[in-house]
Amino acid sequence: MKDFALFGHRGARGLAPENTLAGFSVARSCGVTGVEFDVGLSVDGVAMVHHDPRPSRYFARNPRGAYVPADEPLLHEQTASDLAGYDIGRLLLGSDYAARYPAQIPHDGARIPTLDAALAALDGLDLLIEVKTFPDRPEDTASPQAMAQAVIAALHRADAVARAVLFAFDWRVLREAAAIEPALRRCCLTEPDTLAAGGLWLDGMDLGAFDGEVVHAVAATGAHCWAPFHATLDEAELREAQALGLFVLPWTVNTPEAFERMLRLGVDGMISDRPDLARTAIEAAGMRVAAPGFVAGIGRLVPEIGPAGGMEQKLP
Repeated sequence: MKDFALFGHRGARGLAPENTLAGFSVARSCGVTGVEFDVGLSVDGVAMVHHDPRPSRYFARNPRGAYVPADEPLLHEQTASDLAGYDIGRLLLGSDYAARYPAQIPHDGARIPTLDAALAALDGLDLLIEVKTFPDRPEDTASPQAMAQAVIAALHRADAVARAVLFAFDWRVLREAAAIEPALRRCCLTEPDTLAAGGLWLDGMDLGAFDGEVVHAVAATGAHCWAPFHATLDEAELREAQALGLFVLPWTVNTPEAFERMLRLGVDGMISDRPDLARTAIEAAGMRVAAPGFVAGIGRLVPEIGPAGGMEQKLP
């Protein structure tokens, strides 16, 4: 029976508040391989688990119990203690965001966790850690180098480098991480908007030098895997990526139709807001969810391809 890797997106966003310890517990109960989550940096240099550059207006309430405005201070303008004061356990009723996750069960009192706390809560599971920087809005976060340093330091404190993969849409983060800790596996995230503005997001890489083929650009970074938006992935790209030694982990695979398509294509795993439904689909397809430890297999020789088309094997 084939193993198939399953990762809960932001914990299990479709079932529990995103990027919270409660959500991580729910993801674990679904029998996942591991969990994907996001990291920002506080003004005092603490890595915090949160997706947006600010506490999200769709679910963050201040100490007075009011949902925050869209211009709430940025994470990197607040201390870790400040950020721990937000309650992020309940979606804003009536918002479009809440409508997307009707099965999410509130957990009032859930807080923005530190990365250290998240790593402790996720002990034994594989980790997909997305570092949130925005090259089109550099003032919104700490620098890619500072972010990479903070995440890697936390991984070392938890002895978790070997079970983690660092994800980023901003490929500068991956370059910085490779320089700091070469043993940490890295994954290039892509979506249509970041590819369209490749000069910003792809660390200056010109897709034209690779005949527009993103999988060759990913391989040229020395990354170990590629995480495309599932709806844009086609079979030719998948086969090319896998032939280049890349693991392919599409993200936000949430519907029966999307599960079926990804499983039919033969991706290496998927990241889902509904790991409960994804697990059911995987098992119905005659496969089983890979046990934690899948990440340890993302360590093959990765072909590095230059713009001239030359190829050499590069140790990850």
